[in-house]
Amino acid sequence: MGYEGFMAVRELDLNRARISHADAAPSVIAPLVEAAREGRDLVAVVDAITKSLGFDIFMYGLSMTFRPGQDSLLYGFTTAPHEWAVRWDQAAYIEVDPRIQRALESSLPFIWDQTTERGKSVRQDQFLDDADGFGIRSGVSFLLPDSNHASVIICFSSEIPRVDQLRHVAIEKKLGDLFTFGYYFHELFMRQIVRTDTPLRIAGAPLSLRERQCLTFTARGFTTEEIAERLGIKPRTAQFHFDSIRTKLAVATRQEAVAHAMHEHLIDVSG
Repeated sequence: MGYEGFMAVRELDLNRARISHADAAPSVIAPLVEAAREGRDLVAVVDAITKSLGFDIFMYGLSMTFRPGQDSLLYGFTTAPHEWAVRWDQAAYIEVDPRIQRALESSLPFIWDQTTERGKSVRQDQFLDDADGFGIRSGVSFLLPDSNHASVIICFSSEIPRVDQLRHVAIEKKLGDLFTFGYYFHELFMRQIVRTDTPLRIAGAPLSLRERQCLTFTARGFTTEEIAERLGIKPRTAQFHFDSIRTKLAVATRQEAVAHAMHEHLIDVSG
C-alpha cells in the first residue's frame, strides 16, 4: 500500500495501551513495556528512549483503510509540542515536508537536515523555518511494513542543525535500534489502541484552507487527480488531505464530508 501521509495532530492517547504478550521484546523497547505493565506515564518513557537514541522528538503515524472504497483514517503520536502539530496541519505542510515527500518516493531511511533541504521552494523553506523554531532541525525517517497493509512512518528529529559526517555515521550505527523501536512501538502499542477504536483527538478539529479547497473541488465533481493538478500537488498528497478530512469530520465517505461541510457552511460551491 502506498504511503499517504501522517501528522501528530491526529494524536492517540498512548497511556491507554496495555501490554499482555511482550516477553521477547528487545532491550530498546523494554523500558516502555515495563512502564505499560506498571501503569506509569508512557509518554515520558518514549521521550527518554528517544533521547537515549540520540534524538529529541519522536513521531509515529499510521494510515489505515477499514473498508474498500473509503478514504483512510489517520492515527498518530508525537513527543513534539501540540502547537507544532496544529501549525503543521493548518499550514498543509504535508505538501512540502521533505520527510513525507521522500517517503512517497522511497521506503529507504531518509537522513536530512536544514542545510540539505533548503532552497528547493519558498514553501519548503517556510516549513524549515517553522520546524526550526520547535527544535526540528535534522533527523531520520523511514517506513515500516505492516501485516494489514497499512502505511506506517517513523520520524526521529533532533535539535542539531547539520548532519556532518560524524553525525551521519552515528545515525547509521543506530539504525538497527531505531527500526526495532519503531516496529515494536507499532506492533505492541499503536495497533492495539487502534483495535480498541480509541477516539481520535483530531475529530472536530478545524479544516485547513487546503482541505476546504479539496472539498470544494469535490463538490464540483473533480477527481483526486484533477484536484491535485489544479492545486499543483501530488495525487497522493491530495489523498492525504481527504484522509484528514474524513478523520476530522468523522464521516465514512467524501460525499458525506461534502454534505457535512455544506450544511455547516464550511465551503461555498456557488462560484
